[in-house]
Amino acid sequence: MPTHAHRKAADLHEKCAKAHRTAAEHHEKNDHNAALEHSKTAVAHSLHAHESSVEAGKKSDEKARVAA
Repeated sequence: MPTHAHRKAADLHEKCAKAHRTAAEHHEKNDHNAALEHSKTAVAHSLHAHESSVEAGKKSDEKARVAA
């Protein structure tokens, strides 16, 4: 189960990074409205990724305690 949780967190971090890269591309093209939207998406993915990372860490800790 912890492996799945870590994979989910990693996937969300990838989505966040992609949204940041897309926002940067739009900023370079002076398309600031689109960049802002992608930045907002990046922040949302980042928050969700953080929550998933914390949850994955808790699951790993629980599994380690049970195994010990």
